[in-house]
Amino acid sequence: MSKALYRKYRSKSLNEIVGQSHVTAILSRSIKQGKIAHAYLLTGPRGIGKTSIARILAHEINGLPYADEGVHLDIIEIDAASNNGVEDVRDLREKVQIAPVSAAKKVYIIDEVHMLSKAAFNALLKTLEEPPEHIVFILATTDIDKLPSTIISRTQRYGLRAITTDDAKKHLRHIAESENIKIDDESLDIIASRGDGSFRDSISLLDQLSSLSSESDGVSAKLVRQILGIAPTDSVLTILDHVASKNTTEIIATLDALEQSGIQTTVLVDQLLSVLREKIVEQPQLIDLLDALLDVRTSSQPRLKLLTTLVTAAAPRPKTVPLAGYVGELNWEALIEYVRTNHVALYSVLGKCSYEVVDGTLVLYTMRKFNKTKLDDAKYRPMLAQCLIATGAGDMPVETIPTPPPPKDSQAAAVAAIMGGGEEVTVDG
Repeated sequence: MSKALYRKYRSKSLNEIVGQSHVTAILSRSIKQGKIAHAYLLTGPRGIGKTSIARILAHEINGLPYADEGVHLDIIEIDAASNNGVEDVRDLREKVQIAPVSAAKKVYIIDEVHMLSKAAFNALLKTLEEPPEHIVFILATTDIDKLPSTIISRTQRYGLRAITTDDAKKHLRHIAESENIKIDDESLDIIASRGDGSFRDSISLLDQLSSLSSESDGVSAKLVRQILGIAPTDSVLTILDHVASKNTTEIIATLDALEQSGIQTTVLVDQLLSVLREKIVEQPQLIDLLDALLDVRTSSQPRLKLLTTLVTAAAPRPKTVPLAGYVGELNWEALIEYVRTNHVALYSVLGKCSYEVVDGTLVLYTMRKFNKTKLDDAKYRPMLAQCLIATGAGDMPVETIPTPPPPKDSQAAAVAAIMGGGEEVTVDG
């Protein structure tokens, strides 16, 4: 069985670690000077080399060569996710008193240390406060916020960074050349980007794609997109162009086409965010769209949320917002269009109403009591007020009447009064 590429190309020394020189240089220098701390803490996102650095550091502290498959009795790895109880730490406290078998130091590597229970942390703290001279702890975590400050303060903390796309691409290119994997730059760009700062994820993806590629074509951008279910870059740029040109029809059509081709909404959102991050320096007006897209991932209906987010960004907005207390002029057509674009539920009620402005008050004839109740409730009334402000009417007072508007013709009004009300209908002759 072939060895996974991420294991085959795992670094064997601190100077081989890619993208973390701000940490590895300090560690190497302190080891050469014989300045060994009793406890180290490595923090940072997943897949960037925390475990590799911990293992290499444990070996270099003891002057031992490092091999991924090698096991040394004085280097003990503990997974805190499955050994997180107080009894596990108490057992560790007893064992640390035993001197190393052959190395200068006995090193304990505790991975995902944030998974320890509160009682286990308290037990570990006692050992960190007064460790035996022959003991070194190397703690690693992806979630520094879950560690007690008392633990952090008793360690030398080193923060590792997410891998840059350029570093990831260079490393992937090196692996591809070493493994005779045929791959183009566009494919490497996509893989490095989808790795999201994780070497392990990027290399595992390259490994997977190489096993699926043909000898003639190698790993192509088409294959990468097909396996990952991502949209062509041109389609992503087209969506943003339609937003800029306020072409809501084409936004909807493009999203429908991408959905039919099997593109997942969350993946498309990630692609949009990636492009917007690059554009934001030159086009700061995109910041609102960038912020709004961040909410799509957590939505219970991400496809619908993405649609409304993009269409809202494309909808025309007034250049100025009237001050509070200002009453302007009502533009009913603009109000209805704004509500239709931004608040579909409100539009379903407001669109059925007739209106007139009486002494600066917007009088809405809701046709029936149900519609009046909707417009008067605590959800819709503030929403309607915001829409009036946004379309230039300002803080215009609103009155709702649960009937059709009164007939304008005096004779018809008299008949309606006799008949108990009614709606005036104009019939073209």
